[in-house]
Amino acid sequence: MAEINQPAAAPATARPYPPGLYDAWRFAVFNGLSFQIVLGSPMILYAKTLHASATVLGIIAGMMPLLVIFQIPAAHYIERVGYKRFVLGGWGTRTLFTFAMALVPLTSGFLDQSTRLVLILTGLFGFNLVRGIASCAWLPWIASLVPEVWRGRYVSRDAAMANLGSFLTVVVSAVCLGETPHPWQYTLIFTFSAAMGLVSLIFLRRVPDVAITEKERHSNLPVPWLAMLRHPPFQKLLHLVAVWAVAYGGMTAFTVAFLKSETALPEGRILFVTSVAFLGGLSSLWLLGHRQDHLGSKPVLIFALGVWVLILVSWIAMAGGELPPHLSVILTLQFLMGLFNALVAIAFNRLAMAVIPPMGRNHFFALYSVISNVTLGLAPVGWGLLIDYVGKWQGHWLGLNWNQFTIFYTLALGMFALGLVLAGKLHEPKAASLEALLTEFLVVTPQRLWARFWPGD
Repeated sequence: MAEINQPAAAPATARPYPPGLYDAWRFAVFNGLSFQIVLGSPMILYAKTLHASATVLGIIAGMMPLLVIFQIPAAHYIERVGYKRFVLGGWGTRTLFTFAMALVPLTSGFLDQSTRLVLILTGLFGFNLVRGIASCAWLPWIASLVPEVWRGRYVSRDAAMANLGSFLTVVVSAVCLGETPHPWQYTLIFTFSAAMGLVSLIFLRRVPDVAITEKERHSNLPVPWLAMLRHPPFQKLLHLVAVWAVAYGGMTAFTVAFLKSETALPEGRILFVTSVAFLGGLSSLWLLGHRQDHLGSKPVLIFALGVWVLILVSWIAMAGGELPPHLSVILTLQFLMGLFNALVAIAFNRLAMAVIPPMGRNHFFALYSVISNVTLGLAPVGWGLLIDYVGKWQGHWLGLNWNQFTIFYTLALGMFALGLVLAGKLHEPKAASLEALLTEFLVVTPQRLWARFWPGD
């Protein structure tokens, strides 16, 4: 633990991180191998085989972030239990729910589709409830463990490792499911998810805990929630996080639904296509990496949200029939979605660590997680209701064929544009300018690559 308590200004070395953080990254890989199956595209596809409506798909997509609301009451118990025990208990319990969900496809011989869908929703509720409670200790634990000077690099690598695990998971799922999957194949990938969850716990146990003082452990002071919400830098961050959650909520689920219903791609091919998004997320480490610490979060968010507006324009054109759904176009959009989703997530987490004061850190992080995740959970339910309401209606306007997906992507674009405006109002004194970021990405990085790979005289 001596290394962990270094001063924040300690210089970077060849191995700048405390050894326990390497285990945190290994945990992120195997955690990605686990949760991406039950919370991502494979579960959406299984629900579609049970004829789940868009509203039900929205509930599945929104359940995980929505149940994070239980972080508010749970945050009070973190000091009494300890960061490590709190997270380990939750992550271990949720794995049991994954094993239970793996049995559901095997009941197809004697249970109808509606009953199996109810069982899956029940299992997902238990999984996400436990996860939502336990996750309130994760960010305070990491914020206490990682010195400020290394947080940008840490969250960049953590996101890259999570995306690596998620990419491998979707590829494995695509290979296992093939084009016309049978129920036992879904049982196989759900069991794989549970097994990877068990492996992730091995590395989670190796991450050093952070000592909690007796004063913190037995504190009974009332929590000033309203004053915390009014803390100006934190308030501006929350406004942007909420708008982002509405814009992005359901994007993955309903893009999978769009590919399933509007293209001729089979399940296995759709999973391969969606896996490219995780390659994009993995690329965030190369694009951002250590640069996050000297560029700051504000210019990254402005740049990323601007690109998201362009991404949504492309999806609108495709859903409206102006842009043919060629595989190359879909793969490019998936890659960009993964990359710029990762950049936004990295920037949010680093900015939260920067603007949240040490006093009341656990409750600040609980508020941050609850507001962002509850919005992220409600958004896909709302989008699903909208898509079901539009149904089969179609119209023609401005040269586009308007349908449920064109309307969805257009409204989401409006929210991304609003987020771009709010990003410009964020408070981050040490942030670089947008011009500095563009110079770094478009001039300095290409020059370095050129110097590295072009032979010298």
